[in-house]
Amino acid sequence: MSNQDEEGIPDINLFMMCERLSSNALSELSTDYYVRNCRKDELGIWKEMPFDDPMEAKEYRGFMADYFSTVYTTKGDLFYEKCLFVCDNNDSPIATAFIWKAYEKINTVHWVKVLKEYEGKGIGRALLSILMKDLKEEDYPVYLHTQPSSYRAIKLYSDFGFSLLSDPHIGPRKNDLEECLPILERCMPNEDFNRLQISEAPTYFLKILGKAKEDQF
Repeated sequence: MSNQDEEGIPDINLFMMCERLSSNALSELSTDYYVRNCRKDELGIWKEMPFDDPMEAKEYRGFMADYFSTVYTTKGDLFYEKCLFVCDNNDSPIATAFIWKAYEKINTVHWVKVLKEYEGKGIGRALLSILMKDLKEEDYPVYLHTQPSSYRAIKLYSDFGFSLLSDPHIGPRKNDLEECLPILERCMPNEDFNRLQISEAPTYFLKILGKAKEDQF
């Protein structure tokens, strides 16, 4: 959401698709943490969670408010029924993610975030496991949007069976795969980069996105 992260990686677009869950990627959440839904009085916490820098969170406050209004508000309380928090033993949210049916037609992974001080503890993998294993066969494919600066998350998504989409445009957005691949190759361990898969998006998915008036994932 910012132009560059601390490593100077540009904030450009990558899209991924999972057609079938790789069950060997699943893991359980440590008993030090637990999962619950986001409460209505915690919306402000959720809106700030994607940003490690409080100043950046403040800068993007309007963007997050507009996104919430555009994508979620018309669905009533569905956001609060879907949005998950991982919490510590003080009931403080430390991670979030959820599955959202974008454009009422395609399942997408939304707003995966683990607070920086809790990274590397397996929380993101366990949270994604909770989301993915609850899906039925007919709920696939599942899609997500990410950026090359999230190369650690891209490795995680790949473990679960997500492949990078190769189509030059996904709806109104340019897909920057060609520019991103050298970045990923530089940042990821060779073994992880070499395991990345690339696929073409289904025609029906591109048609849905081609008619979209706003970005819903």
